[in-house]
Amino acid sequence: MSRRRDRLNRHTQDPLHNQRNQRDQHDLHDLHDQTSGHHPMNRRAVLTGLVAGTAFVLSACSENDKLADQAGSDQGYVSGSGVVSQVAEDKRGDPLELDFTTIDGKKMSLADIRPTTVVINLWYAACPPCRKEAPGLKALAEEFGDDVQFLGVNVRDQKAAANAFISNYQIPYPNMLDSSGDMVALLSGVLPPQATPSTVVLDAKGRAAARVVGEVDESTLKGLIEDVQAE
Repeated sequence: MSRRRDRLNRHTQDPLHNQRNQRDQHDLHDLHDQTSGHHPMNRRAVLTGLVAGTAFVLSACSENDKLADQAGSDQGYVSGSGVVSQVAEDKRGDPLELDFTTIDGKKMSLADIRPTTVVINLWYAACPPCRKEAPGLKALAEEFGDDVQFLGVNVRDQKAAANAFISNYQIPYPNMLDSSGDMVALLSGVLPPQATPSTVVLDAKGRAAARVVGEVDESTLKGLIEDVQAE
């Protein structure tokens, strides 16, 4: 028993062990602050990391992105308040390019939408936070009108389920079924894997300017859009 206690004492006194514990606790504290609202985010605050191409280097993410881990869990979606990130104009990558067909058969292209601000929202019908954020997205789409192009991207459903969701929430903007994964692949440098719901704002040049991983708050998204339009 004494030898076992000695081994335990040596382990807890190991400086490397203690450093890892302190670092883990610090990471969890940072994530809690961003999602709980204890420290309101200044929308003008920019990322401190280097952006390569369209990839965001985010203070809210670690090598093992906690949000990606959550999205990849059995629940299949990111719960809680969305984590907001922005990137300065001079740090943004290349314009995002994709031709696609909407759920009602209309051909569209991200290039053709420019220079209009674009809001891309990833969702699926059985996702609780997707349903919760839908009324706010609808309201903003109607408020901004032709000044902002909203685009819904269904990442999981068949056409019938997606249409039922769109009809139920009276979504006024175009939606696409991303059954091929083309849009998700395009946003892979911006969003963690399987991060649904997520919302990305593109600037007038078609570059990713902001993202919200998790449920997007209506007032927060409005502020992000207005920031981009003011550039």
